[in-house]
Amino acid sequence: MTPSGNIPVVMVACKVLQSILEQLLPEERMGYRAVFMDYGLHRVPANMTRELQDTIDGIEDPSLVVMGYGLCGNGLNGIMAGNHTLLIPKVDDCIAILLGSRRIYNREFTAVPGTYYLSKGWLESGSHPLKEYEEYAQKYGEKEAAWIMDQQYKNYERLVLVAHSRSDLEKYRPQALEVANYCEQWNMRYEEILGSDRYVRRLIEVIDDPNEGDEEFIVVPAGGQIRQELFWDFQVVTPQKQPTISGQEKTVRSSA
Repeated sequence: MTPSGNIPVVMVACKVLQSILEQLLPEERMGYRAVFMDYGLHRVPANMTRELQDTIDGIEDPSLVVMGYGLCGNGLNGIMAGNHTLLIPKVDDCIAILLGSRRIYNREFTAVPGTYYLSKGWLESGSHPLKEYEEYAQKYGEKEAAWIMDQQYKNYERLVLVAHSRSDLEKYRPQALEVANYCEQWNMRYEEILGSDRYVRRLIEVIDDPNEGDEEFIVVPAGGQIRQELFWDFQVVTPQKQPTISGQEKTVRSSA
């Protein structure tokens, strides 16, 4: 699959999104190449920036590189497009993608700002407070681990499991409830939300024609750079100059 029929597509995404992306964008049907990055990169944004940059730089042919990431704690901030065009969901993190839209994410954030989200990917990778406590306890001892966790999570109010199907809710509920039981010490209430594949379906449409796009995605052309302000609101900026490469960095939008 190539946008406008002229350049290859490479998907670079977090493993958190692997199952839904492979379901809706199977490589054998869409004709693109996918690279799924380790969950653990989220823990140190600077490592994420370096690893993602190395992955992009390792793509030989000029391509449309579809980033299966949000800004992710500024992990994408500063990444250079090089010879490629970058297509990025305009979201803070993957939760908005799992929920189906930035609007839904903002609604949930406004309702309960102190929300910790769980998903199939996070549970399978062991990226959640209970596992975090166990790792700290092994490293620092139980007392010190409890203090660290309290500093991190004492202001959270809600723990939410997000899944794209009722069968996944049923499957991952036992694991989520184990985490919820641990988080009761901070009076977090447990909830479940049935997510949506809408954002990924919109991504498919924008891959077909990146120039068509909408306000839910950012397009960084060859020679451009991802900067955190692109995720805030619509604006046009000039990319850093590179020899023989030029372009204009922009957030694509439509009347939708």
